[in-house]
Amino acid sequence: MIDVKLLRENPEPFYDSARKRGFGKAEIDKFFTLDKQWRSILKEVNDLRKDRNAYSLRISELIKKKEPVDEIKNLVRKTNASIAEKEEIQKKVEDEREEVLSLIPNVLHDSVYEAKGDENNQFIRFDGKALVYKDDLKEFLSQTLNTGSYDISQTKPVSHVDLEEKLDIVDLERAAKISGSRFYFLKNRLLKLELALINYGIDFLSARGFTTVSPPFMMNYDPLSKATDIETFKESLYKLENDDLYLISTSEHPIAAMLKDEILDEIELPIRVAGLSPCFRREAGAHGKDTKGIFRVHHFYKVEQFVFCKPEHSWDFHEELTHNTEDLLRSLNIPFRVVSVCSGELSRLNAKKYDIEAWYPSQGKFREVASSSNNTDFQARSLNIRYRTKDGNRFVHTINNTGLATTRIMVCIMENFQTAGGGIKIPNALIPYTGFDEIN
Repeated sequence: MIDVKLLRENPEPFYDSARKRGFGKAEIDKFFTLDKQWRSILKEVNDLRKDRNAYSLRISELIKKKEPVDEIKNLVRKTNASIAEKEEIQKKVEDEREEVLSLIPNVLHDSVYEAKGDENNQFIRFDGKALVYKDDLKEFLSQTLNTGSYDISQTKPVSHVDLEEKLDIVDLERAAKISGSRFYFLKNRLLKLELALINYGIDFLSARGFTTVSPPFMMNYDPLSKATDIETFKESLYKLENDDLYLISTSEHPIAAMLKDEILDEIELPIRVAGLSPCFRREAGAHGKDTKGIFRVHHFYKVEQFVFCKPEHSWDFHEELTHNTEDLLRSLNIPFRVVSVCSGELSRLNAKKYDIEAWYPSQGKFREVASSSNNTDFQARSLNIRYRTKDGNRFVHTINNTGLATTRIMVCIMENFQTAGGGIKIPNALIPYTGFDEIN
């Protein structure tokens, strides 16, 4: 939620951000209409209260003089009825104003490029050495602005879908039989690889000062709606039919909400949290996209990074969390690029977001494996998370970024580390966690 005081004092940045996102100005205009109405009713209520106070003083004076007070008491009753009526109207207007306020997006960082469509995300950097099939070289160079380092492959790398079947490490058919599409059984050494990735990711972030948690896997609607852009996520959520509970789509949301309505001591900040959880996503709207294999699925594990910090430090932490994921991918020898997401592809919460995209040789393209978002004070205002200062309480800033999402990283390893014998080489950093160096 945005700062109402700032919106009233300086609405132009909010109008500008909404326009750049393609949201238009309707919500902001409606807010000001409702806000004006609310303040007008508030003035009427305050005037009526003044009248009531004056009547009460007059009653006291009349009682002292032993004069009749019935007429004044009748005015008090009428005034109380008018106040109650006005307050009821005021509450309805206030609730509608708050609902509209929740739809007004965060103010964009000045560096965010104004455009719509993922193809307009701005390239920042490339890292690693990619295996590029000869027919995909032009696309690879285009996507790295001719900065990408690569080795040419004369033959197209095997798809992870074919490897899963050949090596007997995923069973999609039997999973579909009992759960439907986009579910899977992980088998044998691929299951061990997933466990290795989870443990490696947790150890990696623990070494960088993160407190590790496993959050609740379900959330009530109220904290969930305050922790996320609920309009964006609504179609992806699984709801428990007879309870006010939703399966989480990322541990970002329960981690953000765990400090809901708390006031922290300044010395407690920053708070770094790494969360491990399953993620449940309906993938509504993804029909026909990545229907084979385990790249886009309804359930996967993710290690998430999250930071609560002072406002003056949030942009430094945004870079820090981004670099953490880059360092993790670099340690696994996975080639990747970083892009700054354009204005039209950001959620209402984001002031700025980077996507970290790994190279998938058999697909011949970069695919997102992590997103690093600075939500400034937007998320914290909705969740009412503050910290004490000598000048009063202030809202914290919140930053989040994927550490690693297991299925997408496993697919990336399957495509980037194929052996001449048709197996999959395990990245060196993971061998102590898997206990083997190849899946064959």
